[in-house]
Amino acid sequence: MKTNNTTIELKDIFSNVLNQYNIRPDDISIIQNEGLKTLWKFTNKNQKMCLKRFRHTKEKITFSVNAQRHIYEKGGKVPNVYPNSQGEYITEYMGQLFVLYEWIEGRDLNFTRTNDFNDGIEGLGAFHSISKGYIAPEGAKISSKLGRWTEQYNSMKKRMLKWKDIALTNRINGAYKVYLECIDDIINLCDKAIMALEQSSYEKITTIDLHESSLCHQDYGSGNAILSEKGIFVIDLDGVTYDLPARDLRKIIGKRAEKRGRWDIDDINLILNHYEKTNKLTIEEKEALKIDLMFPHWFFGTIKNIFSKNKQVNPGKIAKIAKLEKEKLAVLNQWKI
Repeated sequence: MKTNNTTIELKDIFSNVLNQYNIRPDDISIIQNEGLKTLWKFTNKNQKMCLKRFRHTKEKITFSVNAQRHIYEKGGKVPNVYPNSQGEYITEYMGQLFVLYEWIEGRDLNFTRTNDFNDGIEGLGAFHSISKGYIAPEGAKISSKLGRWTEQYNSMKKRMLKWKDIALTNRINGAYKVYLECIDDIINLCDKAIMALEQSSYEKITTIDLHESSLCHQDYGSGNAILSEKGIFVIDLDGVTYDLPARDLRKIIGKRAEKRGRWDIDDINLILNHYEKTNKLTIEEKEALKIDLMFPHWFFGTIKNIFSKNKQVNPGKIAKIAKLEKEKLAVLNQWKI
């Protein structure tokens, strides 16, 4: 009964929001419903569209929606965003926020398949390249990680040292015991990355106006890249931020290494070869990527679940990710930029 009531409520919300677009939809379906975040797919005059309800603030949505409009208007492969009858791109209804998008016909890229992965990397390069030039409108909460890596690295290092003190109070705990066995090597890795960043051209290449920077997706991968007849489309731009392309590339390369349980210089070079077909990186940008790969982001992400989110993590998983982090220096040292 609860499910039926929820479905009826969602359909009522959907209809009332679309009234603000003067749209009478056909073939309505709810394709995602996770708390406040909801997606409705429908047809309007033979054109497929998607209405999205957000859990973010209006200021945050204003930044990402206008970033998407900027990319689309420059010819980038992202879904179009449609205004309501008042010419607004964000629609408010009962204190909730909605945006209407073009629905892209195609299939999700599967990043575990070689051809899909390679196509996806080329699509990411095109996305980064065409995203430059975005000036956020008034009222937007600007998201930028540009020039903040040193601050981020030091903050993460301090948190891991604080967690070490916590772990020392309960050495019997299996996860804490493994953490204590590897944390000194991890902190040493932090120090190497921080020193390398301070000695690099990072400050020079990030001391620019924000609109000169690329926009990073921050969650690019399977589910956010669609192969259509017109090429690779990037979707779900909710988390876009100003930053170096390395931010997205580091996450992709690291995720591959984590799944394989090893770092591979040939794989890194292969990824960059495909990426640079659509967006050429400078020597300084590659240097920044190498440093960002050096920092133990993956170990931090695993451990954070214990200390910040109060989740249990298998000690074996901690040991495995620590081993992966410690082994990467030898591989990164083979990378001749």
